[in-house]
Amino acid sequence: MRIAVTGSSGKLGRATVDHLRSEGHDVAGFDLTGTVGVGFTRVDLTDYGQTLDSLIGVTGRHGGLDAVVHLAAIPVNGIVPDAATFQNNMTVSFNVVHAAMRSGIRKIVTASSITAMGYPFDEPPASLPIDESTTAAYNTYALAKVAEEAMWAQLVHWEQDMSITSLRFTNVVAPGEYGTFAMAADPLNRRDLLFSYVDSRDGAAAVALALVQAAPGFEVYDIAASDTGSALPTAELVALHFPGVPVRAGLGEYETLMSIDKARRRLGYEPVHLWRDEYAAHQGRQRTHV
Repeated sequence: MRIAVTGSSGKLGRATVDHLRSEGHDVAGFDLTGTVGVGFTRVDLTDYGQTLDSLIGVTGRHGGLDAVVHLAAIPVNGIVPDAATFQNNMTVSFNVVHAAMRSGIRKIVTASSITAMGYPFDEPPASLPIDESTTAAYNTYALAKVAEEAMWAQLVHWEQDMSITSLRFTNVVAPGEYGTFAMAADPLNRRDLLFSYVDSRDGAAAVALALVQAAPGFEVYDIAASDTGSALPTAELVALHFPGVPVRAGLGEYETLMSIDKARRRLGYEPVHLWRDEYAAHQGRQRTHV
């Protein structure tokens, strides 16, 4: 397919571009920063005119697209003032999806977030693991994600055969960042993320699967690693941090508390880059360099 990836210079964006190209797709990267070349165009996505023009066609880059993967956003609160985070992300997301629809594109995958599920979980979840039925926002970044999902659920009905898929990614970890898991034995480590994480390569694979499995309508999927990012057993973490919260029967020893059951069932998603293997490899490289 001919696919645009917004936010192509970000952590997940780079992995997604690489993954889609490895599958043989023709990928156009759109972002404010990046190396200008055959696969990249500098686009200010807060400008609807630039956004629409870039999706219709860019001379020397593409003459039309089959799909859009929308990952561009201010990634967390704190980089700019809170209201600016919400205003930027909502504007960019509306511009990209609406312009895609006007351009005749009927297959869209967008990035949502675990923050749209109650992060930092100061209020305990109703049950664990949480799944796609859980929606709650406690900062402006999360509020934009909740609002975007509501917007997609409406826009998907505006065009026949329209498919919009939102992937609720947890904290994305790039291959070179596994040194941070030295804190895995700390019972407070990643508590605000329900101890979850996802490798950027697995996140990119989820995007590719969502494009293949896209069907008319709107769907939301949780995307995380299959285990927690903690060295402590999952049951121990729940007992310590969420006493009294009901837990699904049969939960695995280190199983994630951000359920990926729906993504497994419907997309065929199965994460393969898990922190214990990646951290061990990181430690090996560190010893080699000493």
